Amino acid sequence: MTRIISAFAIGLVFGIGILVSGMANPAKVLNFFDIAGTWDPSLAFVMGGALIVTAIGFRLVLSRSHPLLAGGFSLPTKRDIDVRLLGGAAIFGVGWGIAGFCPGGVVPALGLGRSEPAIFVAALVAGMLIVRLIETARTRAAPSAG
Repeated sequence: MTRIISAFAIGLVFGIGILVSGMANPAKVLNFFDIAGTWDPSLAFVMGGALIVTAIGFRLVLSRSHPLLAGGFSLPTKRDIDVRLLGGAAIFGVGWGIAGFCPGGVVPALGLGRSEPAIFVAALVAGMLIVRLIETARTRAAPSAG
């Protein structure tokens, strides 16, 4: 129960931060990307602040032997930069620039009662399912090692 309450509290703080910072407002996000037009540089401060907090937080958390509410850390082991990573980052950036939403910002925006966040989430989930289907088909088609 402690983990559920902690996850809820952390998600609530994150969601409030997203709303207060304007990251749930697609117009503000799109204005950040419109350097030649109605550029709004304030999101650079939001993202810069998030990077600073993350860097400090990771240093503090990873200096511990294990997380507070788990037996161990689940950290990624893959460290190389490949085509899939760069392609995914590019698709993320293009989607963010077109829609003004990113996965982290759209979840709190769902609570605003507008249709745009719901459409974005539906497209996001559809994209995830399509990638999963492609990966499953590719894995089945690959010759087995052995």
